[in-house]
Amino acid sequence: MADDRIAEMSQSEPSAKGGRREPQRLSSVAMSMRLLKAFSEGESEIGVTALSRKLGVAKSTVYRLASTLVAEGMLEQNSENEKYRLGIALFGLGALVRQRMNVSTEARQHIFALREATNETVHLALLDGSEVIYVYDLESSQAIRMRANLGERKPAFCASEGRAMLAFAPENKVEAIIAAGLVQRTPQTDVDPDHLSAALAEIRRIGYAVEDEQCEPGMRSLAAPVRDAESRVVAAVGIAGPRQRMDDEVLARFLPLLLDTAHTISSRLGYKAPAAY
Repeated sequence: MADDRIAEMSQSEPSAKGGRREPQRLSSVAMSMRLLKAFSEGESEIGVTALSRKLGVAKSTVYRLASTLVAEGMLEQNSENEKYRLGIALFGLGALVRQRMNVSTEARQHIFALREATNETVHLALLDGSEVIYVYDLESSQAIRMRANLGERKPAFCASEGRAMLAFAPENKVEAIIAAGLVQRTPQTDVDPDHLSAALAEIRRIGYAVEDEQCEPGMRSLAAPVRDAESRVVAAVGIAGPRQRMDDEVLARFLPLLLDTAHTISSRLGYKAPAAY
C-alpha cells in the first residue's frame, strides 16, 4: 500500500512551473499496457504475485490495475485459481485489426500453396517498429525445420522478411533502427551499420532478401516484399529451413516460387507493377 501512496503522490505532485507532470499522470495507462503484454502463449494465466514480479510494482498496484481491466473485459479472472487471463474484449479488438489486415486474408491461400510446393516453413510477416511480427507461420512437415510461433517477434534488421521490408522503408526509419543499436543475435549476425545499408541497397536492386544464420543459428531464409495498391511495402513472404537443405541450388529453385507468390498477393491487394520497356 505504501508503494501505491507514493506513486499517487508523485503523479499529483506539481512541477516546478506549477503544472502537473503529464508522463506521470499517464503512468497507469502505460502500466496497464505492460500488464496486458505480460501474457503470452506459454503463460496464458498469471497470478498477482507473478505479475508484480514481472512488472516490478507492488501487488496492490497490480490488483488495482487488474480489477479495472476485468471490469472493462480486457482481463478475466479464473475463479478456481484466481489467476488472470486475457479477456474476450481483446478478441473483439483483435478481430477489428484482423479485418483491417487485408494482406493476411489475401495471402492465406497463396502461402499455403507455397508451403506445399517447397515443403519448407513459410512465413508472412509485418513490420512493427524495429521488429517483424509473424502473422502466418506454416511449418514444414520435415523433422528438422524452422520454427516461429504465431505472433513471434524478431529484429527486422537481421531477419530476411524484415530486411525485405526495411529495404523499401523510409530512410529515417532505418536510421532510427541503426541509432537504437544493432544487437547481435547469433555468431553470424552482422551489426555493422554500413554493411546493413549496403545489404538493403542490394535488396532494392534485386527485389528479395537472403539471410544466412544471422537471425537463427543453422537456418537460412529467403524473403520477398508484398505491396499494396499504393505500391507501399506492407508485408513480406519468407521461406526458411535448415542450412544443410537450403543450399544455393535450392534457394535458386525456390526463388521464382517465392517471387511469384509475393507478386500474386500484391496483385490481390491492388498493386500494379510498372510496365517494362
